Amino acid sequence: MSDLSSLATAIHRNINTVVLGKNDSIILALATFLCGGHLLIEDAPGLGKTLLAKAFSRTFDLDYKRVQCTPDLLPADITGVSIYNPKEGEFRFMPGPVFANILLADEINRATPRAQSALLECMAEAQVSVDGVTHILDQPFMVIATQNPVEFTGTHPLPEAQLDRFFMRISMGYPDEDCELEMMRSHQFAEPIQQLRSITSKEQILQLKAAVQQIAVDDKVMKYIAAIVRATREFDGVELGASPRGSMSLMKASQAAALLTGQGFVTPQMVKKMAVPVLAHRLVLAHRSRLGGSSAEAIIRAVLNQVETPVGVG
Repeated sequence: MSDLSSLATAIHRNINTVVLGKNDSIILALATFLCGGHLLIEDAPGLGKTLLAKAFSRTFDLDYKRVQCTPDLLPADITGVSIYNPKEGEFRFMPGPVFANILLADEINRATPRAQSALLECMAEAQVSVDGVTHILDQPFMVIATQNPVEFTGTHPLPEAQLDRFFMRISMGYPDEDCELEMMRSHQFAEPIQQLRSITSKEQILQLKAAVQQIAVDDKVMKYIAAIVRATREFDGVELGASPRGSMSLMKASQAAALLTGQGFVTPQMVKKMAVPVLAHRLVLAHRSRLGGSSAEAIIRAVLNQVETPVGVG
């Protein structure tokens, strides 16, 4: 476990050489990857969303592809299409960009609901069905989707069913002054991402993912997670609380946080750290809450203050 934690630290450090000043975002993205989940990054343009996805693929030496979502994007543009070969007299399947280890779906809310739904089966089942034939996606497989929360013209908000498929939703935010200056210096003569090298093998990735599942979760912590999720369903101003998928995701994310910090068990503090990115996007607020300026993130923080933290753990 110690060797794997050291490897996880090295991965974090490697990504941090190009994605500067975003330690929390890197940890959350790493936790999502190690848990086999998918990541939604919601932030303004130019804050490093695409850079984070590229840094992941280079660090892990994985196949990376990108889809620029636009209103005219078709499901076949994502999954692939069968093309007739007149010489052979048969149709041949041409795989789409989803056949990669890491798929960046840039500005996913600009795609139509029909194109967005093409990702549902890929994200949920790690497979693609075209013309009645099922094609299994390579593992590991992760979708990193981005969306701009500021521009709404010509966008299609993700439905709750698809939002729930994302393991986490994060925001990277603006860098501080020192980091911004360091970014300018590092990009003055070259692109740092081009110098980034892989530091893991696919076997090591599988070992890390397996190690996450071995992190101990005390029964008190499980009850704490369940209490948090149940409180979101009963909170005033919430129309739809987090689903059981949310509680399982919060437990897994906390296990990954333990591994990334070199601990062999989950503490309530790790649960609190993961609660907002794992649960906030799974809530549907009542109309009066939205009009009153409430946010799902603020409600999760209120729930954390409301639910009693277990003692005697960690």
